[in-house]
Order: sequence, then structure tokens, then C-alpha cells
Amino acid sequence: MNSRERVQLSLSHKESDRVPLDLGGSYTTGMHVSSVYLLRQALGLDTPGTPVKVIEPYQMLGEIKDDLIEVLGVDVVSIASPTTMFGYRNENWKPWQTFDGTPVLVPGDFNTEIEANGDLLMYPEGDRTVPPSGRMPAGGFYFDAIIRQPPIEEDKLDPADNLEEFEPISAADLKHFEVEAKRLYENTDKAILANFGGTAFGDIALVPATWLKDPRGIRDVEEWYMSTVLRKDYVHAIFDRQCEIALENLARIHAVVGERITVVFLTGTDFGAQNGPFISPKAYRELFKPYHKQLNDWVHENTTWKTFIHSCGSIFKLLPDILAAGFDILNPVQTSAAEMDPATLKAQFGEQVVFWGGGVDTQKTLPFGTPAEVREEVHERMLTFGAGGGFIFNPSHNVQARVPCENLKALYKAVQDYRQYPLKLDSFEV
Repeated sequence: MNSRERVQLSLSHKESDRVPLDLGGSYTTGMHVSSVYLLRQALGLDTPGTPVKVIEPYQMLGEIKDDLIEVLGVDVVSIASPTTMFGYRNENWKPWQTFDGTPVLVPGDFNTEIEANGDLLMYPEGDRTVPPSGRMPAGGFYFDAIIRQPPIEEDKLDPADNLEEFEPISAADLKHFEVEAKRLYENTDKAILANFGGTAFGDIALVPATWLKDPRGIRDVEEWYMSTVLRKDYVHAIFDRQCEIALENLARIHAVVGERITVVFLTGTDFGAQNGPFISPKAYRELFKPYHKQLNDWVHENTTWKTFIHSCGSIFKLLPDILAAGFDILNPVQTSAAEMDPATLKAQFGEQVVFWGGGVDTQKTLPFGTPAEVREEVHERMLTFGAGGGFIFNPSHNVQARVPCENLKALYKAVQDYRQYPLKLDSFEV
């Protein structure tokens, strides 16, 4: 059985030969560049000092190359926009070094500046003639968005200002998706996870628009969240037009990529905090569900693609409505959050949704546990989520920086040992 068949069976809630594995299929299922470097060194794929490409500079995600995919038995590959969260393209690579000393390659327009306190500033489109849009604290591992909120004049608010980034897909991006879909479909046997962009409503990571030189509208995180309560008509006006554009773009994209795509990443908007959802089911039904349903309905009526929602945190109370909106796949399955017990999730929702993630806790177990604890948790999650299919193994969100190398090795050794069907009930040491 090849990877594409394996994933498709699991998406149909059926057991295949083994639980499918994802690493790097999306920007929420990847790995920090420093951890990619350590893993490649541990597996003997590179000599010391060989740099790893930073393919997503906002989260500093590392490239998951074909050799790593094959060694680990990864079943999923990614298609995404060639433009980064800071508005420049992944091209013209040049050497750089992270604060922890990891040798990396970054895009040519990855132009930074060090402040007096040691913080690292990043600029939209790499243009240092405009104010910076990102900041990595001194000694840090990721960039934070810099809020560049112009003064708000209520009588002059125009939803069009928050729609600047949502526009008909360009001919260049359309060609990129067409070429990549054909290349990956014909040259690999992997399932293809695509993030075409423009389909996430109110994703707070996108609201500050780190890629725009002069963002207008409501771009402050706190102001945006308040607007979902105080300026509902304004937010609906944005979402209405965004949804129209998204549906038009999906139709144009489908016309060139066809059914080569296995899964489409529709939204990364987070609805959960550690202890519970930070939006009520009623608010979700009013503000988000209608748009989610329109996109899911279009995909299911016009394609064979499965739809993917990423939402961190405790979202148990929202799941009935999220699934009623038509999503096929839930990620990252943050089992460390309140009410996100794996066995309960599988029992209550396992027939309705595919769990893409939850394979190991990235907040505590993976970074701070022992290799034995990592192995034990991987085994337990395989048994819980993997029974009957409907599970794609991935940790709960991206593998972060500063994970001990022994834990990285234990993670993927345990995946290989426990992913075969029928699933092993007994744990063992190797």
C-alpha cells in the first residue's frame, strides 16, 4: 500500500497497513528549524554544519526534505504559497544563523536588523525603508507580529481596508499550484495537503498582516477581538466578501489541480485557550459557522478533497458546531488542554472527524519528558486515536525548538514501532 492510499483509507475511517504519518504537510504540522537540524544530524543525513532551509520565517519552520520523509516513512507532502508570512518569496537562499547557533539558509529578502537590546526586527517584503512588521526577542526562536495599528476613526472604518490581502488569485500563483500539484502527484506516492490561502476567517496570526507595508483597517489583536463583539456588522462585511473571493479562487484552483489534492487546509483560526474556548458556541454559530459551511459545502460538492481545520486549545464545546459546518479533519488535537481527553474525543467524535495530530504533547511530554515517557505516550495515542482508522499521526502542533535530541529520536522510533495494524497492545523497549 502506498502513502496516498494509506491516507485516503484513514480519511475514510478505515484501517490500512499502518497509521499514516505527517511531518511538514502544513505550517501547523512541521518542525522548528533547529529541531530539524538536530534530527537530521542524529539520523546521519547531514554532516555537522550543513544548514537547513527556513521555509516559513514567522514560525522559523525548517524544510522537511525528501530524504527525511523517506527515512521516517512520512505519508504527506505540502503545497503552499511560495510567498512567506513576511511577503517575500522562498528563493535566492543565503546563509544565516539562529540565536542558538543553528546554521540555516533563509530567503534572499530575509532582511533583519538588530536593536540595541538585542531583539531582531523583520521587515515586510524585506523592505527596510518601511517600519518593521516582526520582532524576535533577543535569544528567541520565533517572530512576533508588530502591531502597526493606525488610529481608528469609527466613522471612517471601511471593511475594504481589511480585505486588502484577499483578492483574486494571481496567474503566477495559479500556475505555481498547478505545477506543484502535477509534480508531487506524478513523482511521489504521497498524499498532498494544500494550503491555498485566503480561506481563514479572522485568523489572529493574519490580522496584523506582517506581509503588508502599510496595513489599514483593524490590525490590532485586542481591537480585532473586541470588534467581533462591538463591530459585528463590520466583521460580517469583511467575511462576506472574503468568502465570495475564496469560493471564486477555489473554483479556479480546482480547475487546474483537479483531484490530485487529497486535503485542503481551510482555516487556522484558533478558538480555544488552555482552559476552555474563548468564543461561545452561540458566537461561533453566528460569526464563523455560516462561512465555514459555505466553503465546506463547495469543496464537498465540487471536489474529492477533504477539509482541514486547525484550532488550538480547548474546543470540546465547539466541536458539534465545527463538525456540523462540514469539516472532515481536526488539527492539532491539543490533548493537554481542558476537556480534550483523547479517549473522550475518540468515543464522542471519532466517527465524524479524522484526528490529524494529538500524537504526543508538544507542551510538556516532548520537550520536558524522558524518552521513555515520549515512547509511552506515542503508544497510547496510537491505540486510542488509531483504532478503526481516522487518525493521521502528528504531534499536537509543530515540534518546537529546544526539544532534546533523544526525545526526537524516541518519538519517531516509537512511531515506527507502533504504527502497524493490528495495533500492538503491549509496550516494549528496543
